Amino acid sequence: MRIGLVCPYSFDVPGGVQTHVLELARELRHRGHRVAVLAPARHADLPDYVTPAGGALGIPYNGSIARLAFGPRALHRVRRWLRTHRPDLLHLHEPAAPSLSLLALTQAECPVVATFHTSSPAAGNPLLRPLLRRITTRIAVSATARSTPGMIEIPNGVDTTRFARATPLPLPPGALGFLGRYDEPRKGLPVLLAAARHLLPTHPDLNLVIAGTGNPAALHRAAGPALSARITLLGQIDDPTKARLLRGLDLYCAPNLGGESFGMVLTEAMAAGAPVLASDLAAFTEVLGGAGETFPVGDSVALAGKIAMLLADPGQRARLSAAGRIRARRYDWTEVAGQLEAVYRSALAGPDRACPAATISQCAPSRPNTTVPSH
Repeated sequence: MRIGLVCPYSFDVPGGVQTHVLELARELRHRGHRVAVLAPARHADLPDYVTPAGGALGIPYNGSIARLAFGPRALHRVRRWLRTHRPDLLHLHEPAAPSLSLLALTQAECPVVATFHTSSPAAGNPLLRPLLRRITTRIAVSATARSTPGMIEIPNGVDTTRFARATPLPLPPGALGFLGRYDEPRKGLPVLLAAARHLLPTHPDLNLVIAGTGNPAALHRAAGPALSARITLLGQIDDPTKARLLRGLDLYCAPNLGGESFGMVLTEAMAAGAPVLASDLAAFTEVLGGAGETFPVGDSVALAGKIAMLLADPGQRARLSAAGRIRARRYDWTEVAGQLEAVYRSALAGPDRACPAATISQCAPSRPNTTVPSH
């Protein structure tokens, strides 16, 4: 198949959707498909099958700041990309976002599969409904991301082998990890900082390892002098370093406050064998499936109690690690790409043979018996 993947968010800024699109393209190419990717981007450090569509503008979207590309110049680049690659099928990500996926939908002359990574109010905008009817098959990455009935649920994928086999990053004992844009309120880092401050008197060797983008000076001010001395700030890291970091942690913490419809970092942490402690958002609870510990959203005291309990119980951390590795297998690309291929074939066969949500398991190929190396 000639498959066109369109990402609405800029590749110049790390994010879950961007990672999903790049890894999906790599897996589909490995399976023999001809894949072309279009996304906002300026930097040149991209695979040759990715067409950068130029710069993007940061605008508030779905509770965050998203870097999107819209307007006449972006539309021209979409048209040129479609003429060049002539895909048999378009797979658009977040087609309701005001960016390249929406523009590609206006120009589509082939079947369109769309993945909704969030349950965005924009998807129900009456002005967009006629355009969104062009979509042949709609996918939600989780129950939380479903915006309309009849959507097929296919999760985000993860390369479990790459995370499981990474060499652990040397870290101090008792290392707690946080990955993400740490000055974005919904990521919840202040909750983790408050929990860590609460623990310092009884856990003077506590170490907090933070990777991601943000204002380092503001972070250290928010932490306070005592906790600031226990923080290792890695800044923005590449994918190999992320895998090594997750492999080396004693505990991964996800204190997010809301606005999450999946939680790719949870699947990555589980694949790496890191015990996971996350806020009890519906999306996080769904992804973990009981393979991690949770605490009430925003409750720093409860978070501190769970951290103390897990740091004092290596046996429970080992059990969470083993359960997480098993849970991560359902998100491996061997599983997810197979389900997507079944959707693609169904969409190409025509609307009368489209694969309904209730029968996706029959449409998809049988799941291979994947194994994940031990931690």
